[in-house]
This record gives sequence, C-alpha cells and structure tokens, in this order.
Amino acid sequence: MLSGRQYLLARFGMIASALRMLVAATPARGQGIEWQTLNAEVEALYAAGKYDQGVVVAKKALAVAEKEMGADHPSVATSLNNLASLYKTQGQYAAALPLYKRALAIDEKARGKDHPDVGTSLNNLALLYATQGQYAAAEPLYTRSLAIREKALGPEHPSVATSLNNLAGLYDTQGRYAEALPLYTRALGIWEEALGKDHLNVATSLNNLAALYGTQGQYAAAEPLYTRALAIREKAHGPDHPDVAQSLNNLAELYRTQGRYAAAEPLYKRSLAIREQSLGPNHPDVANSLNNLAGLYTTQGDYAGAEPLYTRALAIREKSLGKNHPDVAVSLNDLAGLYKVQGQYAAAKPLYTRSLAILEMALGKDHPDVATSLENMADLYRNTDRDKDAEPLEERAKAIRAIKR
Repeated sequence: MLSGRQYLLARFGMIASALRMLVAATPARGQGIEWQTLNAEVEALYAAGKYDQGVVVAKKALAVAEKEMGADHPSVATSLNNLASLYKTQGQYAAALPLYKRALAIDEKARGKDHPDVGTSLNNLALLYATQGQYAAAEPLYTRSLAIREKALGPEHPSVATSLNNLAGLYDTQGRYAEALPLYTRALGIWEEALGKDHLNVATSLNNLAALYGTQGQYAAAEPLYTRALAIREKAHGPDHPDVAQSLNNLAELYRTQGRYAAAEPLYKRSLAIREQSLGPNHPDVANSLNNLAGLYTTQGDYAGAEPLYTRALAIREKSLGKNHPDVAVSLNDLAGLYKVQGQYAAAKPLYTRSLAILEMALGKDHPDVATSLENMADLYRNTDRDKDAEPLEERAKAIRAIKR
C-alpha cells in the first residue's frame, strides 16, 4: 500500500472553484425578440449540461446580436461570454479565450471600466486563466472584479459572493489556505441568505469549503458539506449532470483518503460514467476521474487495473491542458508512484523529475504539492540506496511543511 504522500490532488479539476454561470441577459431598447429567445435557450441548455447543443444555439445568438445591434453592443458581449463559457466547460480553452477577451473589451468601452458587467467579464477571463494554471494572470482580474462588484452592488450581493468564492479557489489551489477560508465562508453566508439554503450556488460553496477542510485533514467537517452539496445538485439537476459527477468524485476522494475504499469505488465509477457521457471521453474532468480511480486501485494493490487509467488520464491532460499544467504534474507524479511501488525505479525517476519541475514553475517553490513531490523523489532515492541524494530533498520538503498557511 502506498503512503498517503504519494498522491497529489488535482484540486482544480475536483473543485468548482468558480461558478459555471452565464451572464444574465439585459435586453436593450428596440432589441429583437429573437436574440432574447435564443439567449434564454442557451442558458437552459447550459444548466441542463447539454453543451454541444448550447454551442450551436449560442453561435446563432451571437450572429443575431451582431447583425441586429452591431459588433460593439453589450448584447454581443453577452453572447460572446456565453459561447466562451460553453467552450470552457467542454475544455476548449483556446476557443474560449479570444471570446472572453473581446467581451471584456466591449463591456469596458460600452459600459465603463467600473460597471458590473465588466466585473463579470473580468471574473470569467480570470477563471479561464486559473483553469489553465496561469495563476499570476488570474489573480489581478479576480481582485478587480471583486472590487467592482462590492462598490457597484454592495457587499452582500450574490455576485460579490461569486468573486469571493473564485478568489478563494485561486488561493486554495496555491496553498494559501488561511487566505482562502474566510473568503469561502463569507461567500457561503451571502448565498445562503440571498438565494436560500438549497440553491446551486450554495452547493458550489459547500463543495469548495469541504475540499479545503479535506486538504487540511478535517474530514469530519468536510463530509457533511459534501453530502449536502450532492443532495442539492441531484435534486436540481437530476442524477446525470456533470456537477453531480463532481460531487460524487469529491466525496469518493474523501472516503479514499480515510481508507473507506468500498464506499469510494462506486462513487468514482459513477462520476466517471457521467463525465464520459456528458462531456466526452477526452475532457479534463474525465482525466480527473480516471486518475482518482487509478489512485484507489493503486492503494488497494491493483496495479494492473491502475496503470491504463493513469496513462489515459495523462494523455488527456497533456492534450487538453498543455504539457506544463499542474494537473499534468499530478498525473506524472501518480504514475511514477505506481512504478516505484512495483520496483520500477528507472521508469519512475524521469516522471518524478518532470512533475517537480512543472509544479515549481506553476505553483512556486514553497507550495505544499512541491513538498509532496520532493518527498516522493527522496523516497525513490532511499529505495535505490542514494541516501545522500535524498537528504537535501527531505530537508527542503520539511521547510515547506513548516510554513504556516
């Protein structure tokens, strides 16, 4: 059985660190009814998880808006944002980026730099950057979005909670847990008060807060939040929605961490099936489910069952996210751990080395996942009688762990 430190969590894949919501349409005077009808249909398809159909309708809505209202009208920005959100949800990040940027430029020109719609465009562009591991690009956009929303809408507005939640997710991913916790908590309070305790935004907030508790080993605090989020999502979406898959995956990961393997496996498998069906076989969320199920099999000693899942997850992540994304580092690390436990040290070492380099570049040299990577490499050296090479890695990992977060 592998030690707990063998595994890194692909936190961005497992956590809804931002709400996947479309911009609400604001009809303009004289605006045709066709665009409004199409836009409402896009939002309904998005909410139902019917993303391919949503793209078709969103493209039509964009064309209608450009024709009827001109290329620089705010309604065009809404359609651009909606189409970009659908692409992002499908993992088509290169297609989403120029649309988000164009929407932001239109909003700033038409509305002014401090308008709430600009806050929304900033938030969505930041989310795309964060999903791609470009955290330095995302943070100033999130903080600007939050400032705009607090000033324009007031500190208790649901959109303020969205910005708080998303900025917390960024801090969480970077290991800045003490900064993330109060933002998550404040977001949850705003949403419960403004939207009701069974709203989908509340489910997102519960999920994220639970993930943070789980990362810190507070499993008893995490479990009821995960189960409540799952119940809200199943009631609102039905049993086969991608957000339900996310909740199943995260609850399964909590069970695996606690050694409750029999409880974890069916949840992992159900999550994987939902994601493959709704998102397609090559989506990053599918890779997340594959990697986590492989981790469960590895922990149980089923190495033959784990390896093809790990390698498929790695291939999906490299293709969809790029070779230097933190989630690629997770896959490399976990596949290396599988090889190491089987004594295949020569196969494991280059994977650990590459994983460490990616994490240091993407997350910084003092991130907790870097410490995990250093510990794993040190274990490999000790297993191959290279104790002198292991010692400096262990000392560095120890120093990272000592940092108060």
